[in-house]
Amino acid sequence: MASLRSAVSTSLPPIRAAVSRMKKEMVRRELENCHLLAGIWCHGLTVRQLQALRGALPPSAKLIVAKNTLVEKAIAGTRWEPLRPCAKGMNAWLFVHSDEIAPALKPCRDFQRDFKLALNDFTGAVFEGRLYGPDDFQALETMPTRMESYAYLLGCLQTPAVSLLSILQAPDTDADQAAEGAAAAAASEN
Repeated sequence: MASLRSAVSTSLPPIRAAVSRMKKEMVRRELENCHLLAGIWCHGLTVRQLQALRGALPPSAKLIVAKNTLVEKAIAGTRWEPLRPCAKGMNAWLFVHSDEIAPALKPCRDFQRDFKLALNDFTGAVFEGRLYGPDDFQALETMPTRMESYAYLLGCLQTPAVSLLSILQAPDTDADQAAEGAAAAAASEN
């Protein structure tokens, strides 16, 4: 029996290795078109709470609970590598697959506030190659969405054109007053 067990264990890869390899590939697939990767401290959260948080996220965001070592191996050699120091403790990983960053982070903050989970905060995030620590998340949370940026840009481009048009279309009051004054002077001389 022992020889059969050793023969089977040497010919087939361990199931744990296969599962961790699959999980690592899943994390790599999530990183492919990801705009932001954030770690969330999830110590003490129940499965129901994590499911509630997942349900509150927009479709462009995905929350995955994975071992830090798997995430570290998946981000090694990628633009996400600055996040390695944040892979400590019990983390859930937020993958945002659009550039709408603030709407993806808002459900996490709301969840934290609603459940009074002051300790379950962001451990860090990488966005556009820059590492954001827990204290830097205010910049990410107040970041305008793409539509807000387009509206601001359009307003900046439109304001000078509107001003120019209003000047061109306005009655020329100085010239009109000068012409009326000249006509009045000519009429009084006659």
